[in-house]
Amino acid sequence: MNRYQILIEYVGTSYSGWQIQKKGKTIQGKIQKVIYKILKEKVNIVGSGRTDSGVHALEQSAHFDTSVKIKDNNKFLKSINHFLSRYGISILDLKKKELTFHSRYSAKARIYRYVILNRKSGSVLKNKRCWHIIKKLNIEMMKKGAKKLIGTKDFSTFRSSNCSAKTPVRTIKSIKFLTKKDIIEIEIKAQSFLQNQVRSMVGCLKYVGENKWSIQKFDKIIKSKKRINCAPPAPAEGLYLTRVIY
Repeated sequence: MNRYQILIEYVGTSYSGWQIQKKGKTIQGKIQKVIYKILKEKVNIVGSGRTDSGVHALEQSAHFDTSVKIKDNNKFLKSINHFLSRYGISILDLKKKELTFHSRYSAKARIYRYVILNRKSGSVLKNKRCWHIIKKLNIEMMKKGAKKLIGTKDFSTFRSSNCSAKTPVRTIKSIKFLTKKDIIEIEIKAQSFLQNQVRSMVGCLKYVGENKWSIQKFDKIIKSKKRINCAPPAPAEGLYLTRVIY
């Protein structure tokens, strides 16, 4: 048996997320169908994690096993992208891996980026690719709020009611703010995240940036461990899985 890792870029706007579901088209489902066309063998693609409906990826990581040995990586990439490009999906790279490699469990860190367009007018070029916020945000306050999220904590406040994780405890390794003109990018790094955690944290940081919440209130909301106290989550369209580190 041969194990291969693939790195994937996709626009999640028209998909019901990464994982195959009974209803709705998914990234995993679309790629599996195309690999079957090429290899003439059904495969199960295992992703580094599930991205929700509407979430994008700059470099999602996944692996699959096949009895077929892929001899020409470039030919395989050319063939698979010929079919996938029309669906807003691109396979960036293919790597032969040992059977001990696992795209999910071998990951040491995941990096997500949230993109905010902070200006009066929307953008036709960035439509469905960012969160358009009209009110001017106080970035310095958001940075101070973000510091309260760093470290190992119980993140129950930011956890979706549908989250199946065994524990709400996670470790946020870093949060960086990248700003350029009207664009605010928030980059968050952790080994793993709870369902809806990133979007929920960004939604709360927006409240801090709008001066709706003080840093003291935000700190209390984190420590409350109650989902009901969380601000509305940021929309999926501004979220990108940027990299998985092994």
